[in-house]
Formats: sequence, structure tokens, C-alpha cells
Amino acid sequence: MTLTGKTAFITGASRGIGRAIASRLAEDGADVVVTGKTAEPHPKLPGTVYSVVDEIQQKGGRAIAVQMDVRDEAQVQAAVDRAIDAFGRIDILVNNASAIALTGTDATPMKRFDLMHQVNVRGTFMCTQKCLPHLRRAGGAHVLNIAPPLNLTPRWFAPHVAYSISKYGMSLCVLGMAEEFRADRIAVNALWPRTLIDTSAMNLFPGADRSRFRTAAIVADAAHVIVTSDPATRTGRFLIDEEVLREAGTTDFAAYRADPASTRELADDLFL
Repeated sequence: MTLTGKTAFITGASRGIGRAIASRLAEDGADVVVTGKTAEPHPKLPGTVYSVVDEIQQKGGRAIAVQMDVRDEAQVQAAVDRAIDAFGRIDILVNNASAIALTGTDATPMKRFDLMHQVNVRGTFMCTQKCLPHLRRAGGAHVLNIAPPLNLTPRWFAPHVAYSISKYGMSLCVLGMAEEFRADRIAVNALWPRTLIDTSAMNLFPGADRSRFRTAAIVADAAHVIVTSDPATRTGRFLIDEEVLREAGTTDFAAYRADPASTRELADDLFL
């Protein structure tokens, strides 16, 4: 199965994991709606929605760029409308946009708490809601949340309870919506990396060692496996990138190392 004739709507796609997924799905023929807040070059972070579209088009793919804040209902609806105007359908929604703050309770300003919950939980819920009429018409669709497996071990909450609650909110959307949309042939799954991924978010980890990271390509390849599967056979699952690829037949993961020369033990991601 290829993605030719399918349309993927991806949030937070101007850099990192979102950008990698956009590129991978376009490579397999999907028309891609690249959404994100960054339309003008950021002083500290590389990439904009337009630069990602340029990259896709230079490789022969089809994509449009839409500046969109997932917190703004009017902007989300307008982006969905743009997708339909451009490509006529939405078959795949990737809820990737996230805000992060790895801080304890007394060190988390309420403004940051609100941002994480508005982007991570509310944004995921709202983007799914706005895409839902078109996903239902697709005749077999996928929603993929970049969210962790549910794990109530206290050590994943104590150091950064606000962030954990917000990310698990995305995971709970998977738990509920997979069953809610089962009869519509809309698969809803979560995908999470086994290791830390070499993105700009890693700047938030003090002393982060890139030689122990993988590239975003491993998440993108796993996402591709998931969204090309039958929606009826894989839904409501909390999937780990490496496990998805092993199941698909991948045995050599060396190419995914951020530092190909490194032999150091890879660093596990949060929540695993």
C-alpha cells in the first residue's frame, strides 16, 4: 500500500519530528498539509512551514504550507478548509504539535501550564474534531498522536507533573477516540520514540549528549508503517517506534543514530 492519492494533515511540522513525518509521507506519494506557528525564520530554531514545503516540492512531492496556532479554533478550521480546497480530502491526521516544560510544581508558571494544556491536550482534541468529518469520508483513515504510552509510575510525574499531565491527555484521546471512531474505520494510535530524538527540544535537557540520540527519521519511518496499515487491524494502541519497525522487518537501526560513529548506549526517552 502506498499513500498516493491520500492527504496527510500534520501539526507542528516546521521542524523536528513533524518535519520528518511530513517528508516521509510525501516521499510515499501523500499530499501533505504542513502546519505550524513558524512562518518566518525563528532567531533560534531552524525551519518554517514554507521551508518544509520547499523541501518536499524539490523532491517531487506535493504540499501546502499553512501557518496555524493549534490553540486558535478559527485558525484550525481555516487550515482544514485550506486542506480540502487544495487536495479535496484528509485521510491522515498527525497530532505532533507539543509544548514542553520539564519543571516541578513550584517552578512552573501558570502561563506555561496553560500553554502545555492548550497545545498538547486541547490542540490535539480540536484538530481531531475539525478533521473528523473528512476522516469519516475517507473510507479508512488514521489519527496518530505523538504521545507516550500510559504509565502511572510516580517517577514520570514527580519531576514535571504539568508536562506529564498534558502529554497523557494526548494519550487519553487515543484511548477514548479509538473506540469512539472504530465503526467509522478511523484508527487512532499513539507513537512514541524509544530513545531521545535529536531535535531542538533536546536543548531543554541539561547535559544532553547527542551521541546517545537517534534522528527523527526513525519516528517518521514508524509513522509511515502505521498510516499505511489497515485501520481496522491496528487502533487504540500505544506504539514505540523501534517496535513498529522491528515488526515490519527492520533489523539494523544503526542508520538512525544522530552520531553514526558513536557506540555509546542510547538514551531512553521519557515515560519508558
